[in-house]
Amino acid sequence: MRIPRHPVVYFSVGIVTAIVAGCAGAAASGAPAGAVAHVWLTTANGAYKLSDRGTVSFSSTPSSAPTAVVDPALRYQAIQGFGGAITDSSASVLFTLPPAQRAAAMASLFSPVAGDGLDYLRQPIGGSDFVTKAAYTYDDLPAGQTDYGMAKFSIAHDKAKILPLLRQARALNPKLAIIATPWSPPAWMKTSRSLIGGRLIANPRVYHAYALYLLKFLEAYKADGVTVNAITVQNEPQNRHPSGYPGTDMPSWQEAAVIEDLGPMLRSAHLGTQIYAYDHNWTEHPNDVAHTPPDEKADVNDYPQQVLKTAAARWISGVAFHCYFGDPSAMTKFHDAYPKLKIIMDECSGSRSANPAATFSDTLTWHSRNLELGSTRNWSGAVINWNLALNPSGGPHVGGCGTCTAIITVGPGTRVTRNAEYYALGHLARFVKPGAVRIASTSFGTTGGNGQVMDVAFRNPDGSTVLVADNENSGARAFGIREGDHWLTYTLPGDSLATFVWTANLT
Repeated sequence: MRIPRHPVVYFSVGIVTAIVAGCAGAAASGAPAGAVAHVWLTTANGAYKLSDRGTVSFSSTPSSAPTAVVDPALRYQAIQGFGGAITDSSASVLFTLPPAQRAAAMASLFSPVAGDGLDYLRQPIGGSDFVTKAAYTYDDLPAGQTDYGMAKFSIAHDKAKILPLLRQARALNPKLAIIATPWSPPAWMKTSRSLIGGRLIANPRVYHAYALYLLKFLEAYKADGVTVNAITVQNEPQNRHPSGYPGTDMPSWQEAAVIEDLGPMLRSAHLGTQIYAYDHNWTEHPNDVAHTPPDEKADVNDYPQQVLKTAAARWISGVAFHCYFGDPSAMTKFHDAYPKLKIIMDECSGSRSANPAATFSDTLTWHSRNLELGSTRNWSGAVINWNLALNPSGGPHVGGCGTCTAIITVGPGTRVTRNAEYYALGHLARFVKPGAVRIASTSFGTTGGNGQVMDVAFRNPDGSTVLVADNENSGARAFGIREGDHWLTYTLPGDSLATFVWTANLT
């Protein structure tokens, strides 16, 4: 993983108090009964954090402000969910809390009633850079040994903390979905004989053994009470030189070979687990391009397309992307070429700013524009952050990212801090339910930030409408919403994120 550089955002700290009360005009005659939108607000200066700002009425009087026209008849992708990852590190820091405090922290994350209602997790298959002691797989062997039949396979490591938390998360939110991803096959399957770097040994027997390893993981988790809904076969397959943590150079044809073995195994096992391809950045990082071996040149900025040219395509349900290089528009380009495949954004970590005091504002701004709004406006059906929880030092971790932040921070002691990621995710996760559909809405802002208001809209299965708006200007902006012949106007504070929810059908 590589952490994106958040742009420095300047804003007026004192502007919020004077502005927030300026919400909307009163309802005019002709507005349908109950035509009000409920508003929740977060500001980059932290003065408001998912704060309930009451309701604002729709009117039959047109708004004079730049207006987002919502059209529920124009529908795009289905929404799968929003969340993070219970890494080995996340599990360890959550288990530093006494049971009652841990239960409260989990409820604040997963409960649809008392918390963010997170409903999609990305689960590492074995170790990543975020482990407490050392990376691991479920079939680690002494040098020189092999286990093609998986006789020594075991998920014992995960039984102590990770699996109990996964079961607790699903108990809190029964709609929780999980996608699982390995950072490395067992070392005995690789050319490097190490979890760090190297490729799978180019042997059909090894490809089959690795597919069997992934199947055994899915079966073992299910037997322990955790159903995994989707899987990818390699995290960041073009990150060939990970910094001291597990990683694998997996050319597109090796990924295809593993999927060709795994697909029939999943069908025979009746697991219903979907396979997603790729699992890497919107655009290939220049460092990865520079280290491309001669036999992988065709994969440069074309990796998922190369996999989909093979017979493995019949087993693939979608493609997963990361945020560490490129722009969310890459997902729209991919959708245009493969409109039947699902798209998810399944890893993005926050990071500490050079000025720690600016971390909250920088993270809220960058994540809102590129993930919560930018990714969903570009066909992503999910937004999944990286670590669910870390300690105040951004750990524990072995190698990899030394500046990562998590959705919550645990510590010092039993203190639990909700970070900008918590609020940015909450603006969607609390209100946009699995099975919702993104609908058309006019938007004026950009992922890079142009000082205008950016928005995205959804229609929930229960018929309610959700619109999330990001004011990209440091000053207040009047902003309009229109559905059918009904308008509302709201004054957004500078550098703010707001969610509007209404239940009336205004079209």
